[in-house]
Order: sequence, then C-alpha cells, then structure tokens
Amino acid sequence: MPKQKVLIIRFSSIGDIVLTTPVVRAIKTQLEDVELHYCTKKQYHTLLEENPYIDKFHLLDDSLNQLTDDLMAEEFDYVIDLHNNLRTRLIKSKLRRPSKAFEKLNWEKWLIVNLKVDKLPNIHIVDRYLDAASPLGIKKDALGLEYFIPEKDIVEKEWLPETHRGEFVVFAIGGQRETKKLPLDRMIELCDKINKPIILIGGKEDAENGQKLEDFFDRKHEKEDQKESLLDLGKKAYVYNGCGKFSINQSASLMKQASYVFTHDTGMMHIAAALRKNIFSIWGNTIPEFGMYPYQTKFTILEKKGLKCRPCSKIGYEKCPKGHFKCMNEIIFDFWLP
Repeated sequence: MPKQKVLIIRFSSIGDIVLTTPVVRAIKTQLEDVELHYCTKKQYHTLLEENPYIDKFHLLDDSLNQLTDDLMAEEFDYVIDLHNNLRTRLIKSKLRRPSKAFEKLNWEKWLIVNLKVDKLPNIHIVDRYLDAASPLGIKKDALGLEYFIPEKDIVEKEWLPETHRGEFVVFAIGGQRETKKLPLDRMIELCDKINKPIILIGGKEDAENGQKLEDFFDRKHEKEDQKESLLDLGKKAYVYNGCGKFSINQSASLMKQASYVFTHDTGMMHIAAALRKNIFSIWGNTIPEFGMYPYQTKFTILEKKGLKCRPCSKIGYEKCPKGHFKCMNEIIFDFWLP
C-alpha cells in the first residue's frame, strides 16, 4: 500500500509558521506510513529546515503557477490549509484533493475591533490549526510548539560581552507595526525594571532603537565611584544591542539560554514559547483574546485593560489612531524577577 501523502500550506509569517508545528508533529506521529509535505514562502524555510517530521518542502518564490504545477505533480491525498487566503484557495481549486482550512474568525475579529462586541471563542489558534487536521483522525497532544535550532546557529556565550556570559534576559524589541511596540522611553523604563544583564534582539530595522537603549545604560565612560554607587543602588541593567547582528536561529539560541524572555506580540514570542521559556508578553493595540498568546509555557501578560479603543486593529498601525497611545504608555510593569 503506498504512503499517504499530506500537504500543509502556511506561507507566512514567523510566528504563524511556528504555531503550525503541533500539527506537523501530530500528523507524522499519529498516522501510519505518511509522507508529509510543507508549503511556505522561500524566506521562511529556515524556520522549519531542521524539523524532523517534514519529508519535503515546496517553496513559493516568484511564481504561484510554477508552485501549483509542482504541487499537482505530487498527487496528495489530503491538503491542510493553515493560511486560508485567496492564493491557497486557488491552489486547492487546481489540486482538486480533499482538504480543510482553519477558521480565521475574521467576522468575530471585525466585531471586537470595530464595535467592541466580543464573540471570540476561548480557543488558541493552535487548536484551530489542529481542527483542520481532524478529518485525518489527528488529536491534540500535550507537547506544545517546537523549534529546532541548527547546530551551526548555536551562539556561544564566549561570543557575548563579558557582562552577559552569566545569567541574562532577552528582550525582543521588534514588532511588525509600531502600535505593537513599546515607545523608546518605555523600553528604557522596562530595562531598568528588569535590572539584569539584557540582550536585545530584533531585525536591522530595530538596530537604531537598540543602540539608543545600549547607550542609555552604557557605563564605559563613568568613573569607578559612579559605577560603584549604581551597584549600591541595585542597578544591574547592562544592555547589549544584538538587533541586526543575529539571524532568527541565532536569536532563538540566545532565547534558549536566557533566564526570561520579554517580547511584544511577535513571532519571537512564539519561538520563545516553543523553547519553553518563561515569557513576559507585552500587548499594545492587539489583545491576547485573538488566540495567539504564548502556547503551553509559563507566561505573564503585560497590558492595559479597560481601554475603550482597544483593540483598534487585528494587526496594527504605524502610529496610534487616537494619538495618545495609552495601550502602551499606560502599561504598569508589575513584576519582579528573582
């Protein structure tokens, strides 16, 4: 009897792809003699390249038609659509194979964003992803997300400044939209509150803010007695700007070694969850109730509840539509790290 061939489609982005890993694992471990294929954008292949459960990748680069032709040649038995957009529907219409797509909850999200009417189900997006695989008999397991770091991308502590070779905290300062990120002055306040050696991670677009944070806490130019007085006051925040210096896999390696991870509502939050880190998750214009909070790991939500304007978008904006940005400016950093 030939192997059953199953295709998973999820084109983007970082966090959404990491959130599909329980489906990948469940299919490969719960079905007998299955060949599992995964279709994503070329630039996100590195997120899954070490995943042992995936037998073959199909990567979208420039031509959707070429990708579709390649997929048609495979003659899949079942297609699991974890993106559910126009392109994936076009692909499925040409494949003409049994399929199921996950429920995006667009109507429920529209209601809470625009009318503040909450019809959102209390269910994590991972469980909605798993439901798309339910016709195959797939069941939820208790193993959570997974992220496999290639050996070549493991960051050695000797590569870091001497101040960060012991215990350190990672702060992922990036975000797809400005309204999902703390303003710089609040990032400074948060780093001071963390009060431990901190490594900042993010893309090249975050490097400028990262450098400002590093410069603010820089003690290289202070006199010895000033440094001693800071230590007497319990000031232990040393900031190293790693934004733009590490790949996604290297950033994952740093998070794996960190005592805690602070992160906005971004893909790095989900990688941290896959690594079973203790996460402090910072939410601005979006809300955890959308179903994308850290999955099956210890986490603390930092948010400003009770704002009539929140959520103002399911994705985010480049600036606060109201101009006050209360969702980030009024968050109380109510935590203590031992």
